[in-house]
Amino acid sequence: MQKTIKHAFLQRISTVQKKFPSYQVDGILFSNISNIRYLSGFTGSDGILILSADAVWLLVDGRYTTQAVAEVQPVSVVQYQNKIQGIEKAVKELGLTKIGFEAPFVSVEMYNDLTRGLKQAKLVPLGDELRLLRAYKDKHEITVMKKAATIASEAVAALAGEIQPGWTEQEAALQLEMTARRAGAEQIAFETIIASGKHAALPHAQPTNRKIRNGDFVVIDFGVKYQGYCSDETCTFAIGELTGDQKNAYRAVLQAHDEAIAFIKAGRAAADVDALVRRVLGKKYSRYFVHGTGHGVGLEVHEAPRLAPNSQDVLNAGMVVTVEPGLYYPGRWGIRIEDTVFVKENSCEIITKMKKDIIIIE
Repeated sequence: MQKTIKHAFLQRISTVQKKFPSYQVDGILFSNISNIRYLSGFTGSDGILILSADAVWLLVDGRYTTQAVAEVQPVSVVQYQNKIQGIEKAVKELGLTKIGFEAPFVSVEMYNDLTRGLKQAKLVPLGDELRLLRAYKDKHEITVMKKAATIASEAVAALAGEIQPGWTEQEAALQLEMTARRAGAEQIAFETIIASGKHAALPHAQPTNRKIRNGDFVVIDFGVKYQGYCSDETCTFAIGELTGDQKNAYRAVLQAHDEAIAFIKAGRAAADVDALVRRVLGKKYSRYFVHGTGHGVGLEVHEAPRLAPNSQDVLNAGMVVTVEPGLYYPGRWGIRIEDTVFVKENSCEIITKMKKDIIIIE
């Protein structure tokens, strides 16, 4: 297994190095910690990875030296006391003259410091060129993501058997997170969303001390990290009896969710998936759908590609994306149904585990 993982890192690095001529660079400076992990296996929270045509250097401060040496062999680990000075020294020793950098992740201050320190080198901003770097998942990544999804889905299923009117959103969130941790989750992938009643109309609501009541929709958006990779899934529970309007709205969201998943395969434009969801929701409901249909998932919970009206992305085999239509009625209630899927040549595979038929909590 370790040999397989090491080979994957070498392949990823080689793929980037082969693109140097088209980027018009002789090296790239990576500062985004997720990209650094993707290319080297380093799990620390700070560092710089420098790729040249024939070398890979990981620059860290003294907090991470021992950890880095253990994690990233055969990448060369270099300790610095001052990050900018460490970069300057590495660039000089590697003989780099045209250095690409991750423009979205470099602050103005850092750019100015690099410009002053690297007077003999040209800095080349890279943005779209690297946006899909992590979009294609290999077999090991898919296996790990399926495990993360299983842990999270089983925790949500357990909560469905425990939650009842009178619980606060915060109590439900705590119970959910403890269950996932006990099952092996390394971290919670993002701030847990448990939103009941009118709070459910807020797409990114935070759990409060509001007590869950009969007649509520409870939106539960939850994910965990396992071996660094995220899961992402949303279920909407119904507490007690629903109104006819609520039932019809749930059916509409579920139909949009199901048809989008049936539509997804390699070659589909991401914007077309989003457009399909809006067509299925129709005029009656689509104005209450206030966000994009989905996004990539991996080492971060929000990655490329984007499934949204203005997306230029095309789905290809190996990508992992969410499908998450929702309806949000301000001051009343909301619904969201989300699964994470693995794109294949002629279809997609759902890797999250909860069934999305309406769950009624009596």
